[in-house]
Amino acid sequence: MIFDFYGTLVRMVPPLPPSHEPFFLRRGLHEAAARWGDQWSAGPGDGEEHLAHSTDEESYRRWERERLRLRALERGVPKDQAADLAAEIDTAIKRLRLELFADVRAVLARLREHGLTVAICSNWFWDLDRAVDEAGIGDLVDTVVSSARAGARKPHPLIYRAVLDACGTAPGQSLFVGDMWEPDVVGPLAQGMRAVHLWRPDRAVQGSAPPLPEGAARITTLHALTGLL
Repeated sequence: MIFDFYGTLVRMVPPLPPSHEPFFLRRGLHEAAARWGDQWSAGPGDGEEHLAHSTDEESYRRWERERLRLRALERGVPKDQAADLAAEIDTAIKRLRLELFADVRAVLARLREHGLTVAICSNWFWDLDRAVDEAGIGDLVDTVVSSARAGARKPHPLIYRAVLDACGTAPGQSLFVGDMWEPDVVGPLAQGMRAVHLWRPDRAVQGSAPPLPEGAARITTLHALTGLL
């Protein structure tokens, strides 16, 4: 059983990460602030492959900041300020306070009691394992695969292969559970897994739920997984 992390098992709670705008404004970079975009647009995109930068933690963290530095230069930040600004934004991006959804621990414990392997596969920073431990579910998860370490972000096939290899299971024996359509439903289905679309009533993603393709199911709480096993 493979789970997405954010939006599926945990959610963000206040204090939320700060807007990037103040980092620019206190440097007098008003035009660059306006061109930067929202705070979520600066990271790697869904499906992006970065295997060459994921060889080790130092290389990956260096790549993260270099991407931000180059983005800052493209938005008009002076060269002598771009690296410091990138480092400040990189730190702010990762300053997250996470909280488990109420159904998570009981469901993961039940799955483990049934002898199932429980994995987490997420588009996340290098230290996903630490985030899982801090959320209080490290004892209920067998393996953790982050995009940072796998070298690609969902729905790239590489990250699904990485988590399947870590679990020692074939695609047809695996069920992927998540709240995002392309990364957690379409991507896993394309790799031969079954998929469960988690559509929580208090989800952060707005809009209507897409029609379910063959091989997928939809639930509103993780408790409903028991009936799908």
